[in-house]
Amino acid sequence: MSTDAGRGQLADTYVAALQHDLVDLPPETTLVGVVRSPTPWFHATVDENLPALGPPANLLESTKAAEEDLKVQGLCAEGAHNAAWDRVDFGERYREHLETDEEARTALESLATRLESGESLALVCFENTETKRCHRTILRERLEQERA
Repeated sequence: MSTDAGRGQLADTYVAALQHDLVDLPPETTLVGVVRSPTPWFHATVDENLPALGPPANLLESTKAAEEDLKVQGLCAEGAHNAAWDRVDFGERYREHLETDEEARTALESLATRLESGESLALVCFENTETKRCHRTILRERLEQERA
């Protein structure tokens, strides 16, 4: 979590950590989902969701296909997930989405403004980044760059 005088704190976590009380966030933190197609139980865990900041559908589909192919080749679930990211150039494509998609840019600017005004935010997705790569880490880096 980063702290700047007069500015909100920024964190990221995954939904299961919130559901099982595995993460320590200040009580005033707004839980912002960044999931393209959230489940009802995801909605029940977060305060809001910004689907525009989730990876675009075509990127999710190509990553899932690569992941399944890698599992067939014998990689474990986590290994296949992480290798699929490299295979489809996930990071580069997601960063491009944040730059070129009007809804994503608007949502990103809104989060940056909220942080500047003092609101503390935690970006929430499904992946435990101790074992799997997740777009929310890229999103957090982007927000931190805008704050610098």
